[in-house]
Amino acid sequence: MTTNYLLKRPGGGYAARMKIPADLVDHYGQTHHVKGLSTKELTEAKRRMWIMVDQWRREHDDVRTRRNLTDADNADAVWQHYSGTLDRDEQARRLMPTAAHIEAIADPFDKAVAQKWREFDAYSRRVKLDHMRKHLAAGETALINHEVDAYAEKHKLLLNDGDRADLARKMMRAEIEGLEATLKRDQGDYTHTPADPIVRPSNGARAEKAAPGESVMELFERYARERGKTIKADTLNQARRDIGTYVDMVGHGFPASKIDKKTVGEWKAVLLQYPVKATETKDFAGMSIVEIVRHNDKVGKPVISDKTINRYLSGMSGFCRWLSAHGIIAANPVADMFLDKPDGDDDEKEVFTTDQLNAVFKSPLFTGCLRDGSPRDWSLAGNVVIRDHRYWVPLVMLYSGARPGEIAQLLVDDVRQEDGVWIMHITNTGKGDKSVKNKSSRRVVPVHSELVKLGFLDYHAAIKGTGEARLFPNAERNERGQMIADFSRDFGRYLECIGVKSGRGVSLYSLRHGFTDALRRAGYLNIQFGFLLGHASGTKITKGYGVLSEGTLAQRVELVNSIGYPGLQLEHLCGSS
Repeated sequence: MTTNYLLKRPGGGYAARMKIPADLVDHYGQTHHVKGLSTKELTEAKRRMWIMVDQWRREHDDVRTRRNLTDADNADAVWQHYSGTLDRDEQARRLMPTAAHIEAIADPFDKAVAQKWREFDAYSRRVKLDHMRKHLAAGETALINHEVDAYAEKHKLLLNDGDRADLARKMMRAEIEGLEATLKRDQGDYTHTPADPIVRPSNGARAEKAAPGESVMELFERYARERGKTIKADTLNQARRDIGTYVDMVGHGFPASKIDKKTVGEWKAVLLQYPVKATETKDFAGMSIVEIVRHNDKVGKPVISDKTINRYLSGMSGFCRWLSAHGIIAANPVADMFLDKPDGDDDEKEVFTTDQLNAVFKSPLFTGCLRDGSPRDWSLAGNVVIRDHRYWVPLVMLYSGARPGEIAQLLVDDVRQEDGVWIMHITNTGKGDKSVKNKSSRRVVPVHSELVKLGFLDYHAAIKGTGEARLFPNAERNERGQMIADFSRDFGRYLECIGVKSGRGVSLYSLRHGFTDALRRAGYLNIQFGFLLGHASGTKITKGYGVLSEGTLAQRVELVNSIGYPGLQLEHLCGSS
């Protein structure tokens, strides 16, 4: 039996089981994680299960921050390892006792050790060089694996077996060159030039190296820890991935203090040519962002939109504001770099026409489908009646304008009467893993009279009678913590299956935009109802004063009940809940 992430095995024991996100399946080589929990007690199994699920989620987040190995990484790793070998040798030589130090040692045994120190050090390097050559010839990498792992961890690289073996061999060649140079130093010759063609200084911005803890991504992690309570984890993860493309261009050792308009401008110029889903496309596997753009000149994949580029810039801008506030850079270099929206694009959002709404709410997902499976199954008429979040979220969005996740995470206690008015309390407080987009998103929204006719309060009473804490107990977050993100995606596919759209167009979120249009049709201005949608409003000064949220309950009731959808037919759904 499987309940969410808990799997009961035939022997009575329990295991944790989690579906691996689609974008990480190739990395793991499987579709699910499964881990035995070493207990037959259900309560203890649930406790251990959540620990395991949290560990997998953090692991997924870490993997997503990593990137494929590039030629630039290979060159950098080789040169850094060669240089590191020489640096370690130089440090060892500085610590070696001089003749004067040896002469001053009184203990005969200590003096004998000191006298042989230099000789032993040279001998150990000759032995290591001999072993390194033999291992390289035999394809054995045991002597270098720890160095490969350290480099991959430092630079957040994803290494498959082939990449790891190739990088290990190259780093061994670098160390062989370095050890040969140290043996020449034993003879007083510091003029060694590597004969191996791969051992040469890496080019470009990688020559600029930050002090420990001061690289772009190291300081980003500091920023993420500091802002983690005010910025959603998914937003930070997105910014981490987006800023990672900047780092991919300037080099992983690039100091955050060197972020400036010039490098940000060069990054933006590359983003203007950056293909959609480049990291998921086999044509670009193993390439840096610059290499991807160059290769796309040949393969011709579509490039990301201006809106997406502005998202990249927005993540960088927030980080740079933090850097500026901490005195790491003088000013935010991303300011004034955002791409302009086309004229008239500010408020143009896809909304459903009345015909489309009627087609949706008369379709099998709402009237009876073939089976409870895929969007294709929902689109075929049958006797299976779906009355969970998939039925109610679209209807509640239509008459509240709330976001899908805000509705899906509602607790039973969040829907209640206040002063004789049924309301939905959208908040991040209470039981469960609830969240809101921002501070302004915490709000009270009256239940529209049409939702009452459709049976929403009857559904609420039925769920309350079961003892469930959540209004929609089957609604789940995805691996990135987004509530019903899978349903939001599937609803778009469902719209295609029933012929409401083809390609880009309306989506589940369009119901929220339609609610906004309905308020405008009722004669209200944006400034009069923004608070009802969870939008920030007011000036920075006025909205910081007072403790009462905007809009009295009576005003909210008036706003919500003012909306309507002329020509929309929902009578067939009344009494069907």
